[in-house]
Formats: sequence, C-alpha cells, structure tokens
Amino acid sequence: MKARKKPVVIEAWQFTRKNLKEPDSWVRQHPDVCLVSQYGGEVLYLEIETLEGTMRGELGDYIIKGVNGELYPCKPDIFEKTYEVL
Repeated sequence: MKARKKPVVIEAWQFTRKNLKEPDSWVRQHPDVCLVSQYGGEVLYLEIETLEGTMRGELGDYIIKGVNGELYPCKPDIFEKTYEVL
C-alpha cells in the first residue's frame, strides 16, 4: 500500500532573537515552552514539552503547532522541504 500525507495547515514560528522580542508571540505565552538563557544571553534555547518528552529548540529552528495544539521543534532544512509558507 502507498499513502500520501494529507495537506494540513499548521502554525509555525521561527526561533530567532528578533522574533523572540515579539510580545504577542503565541510561543512565548505557551505553558509547554521554557526559554533558557545562559552566559548572559549568549546561549539561548527553548525546552518544549512534546508528546514524546522534552525537546530542545535551537536558534533558527521552527516551532510548529500540530493539529491537536501540541508543539514541537523542526530544523530549518526539514521545515523548508516539508512546508510551504502561505
């Protein structure tokens, strides 16, 4: 059997220093996301509680909201191969 993935529209947010400053970002307000800052802000990453456990989102990664509202990080190269920005 062969199958094709159904087209699903998702919400995504790219984790950048610039986007992090957006006060109305849904990622900043999500209870499953924790911003970690080390060495005076030189090192930043996100800890995201996903269905598979805690995952780490690095600067440049996309944070995707799945069909059931769950969040997970996605590397930029995978995002660009998988999704088309509307």
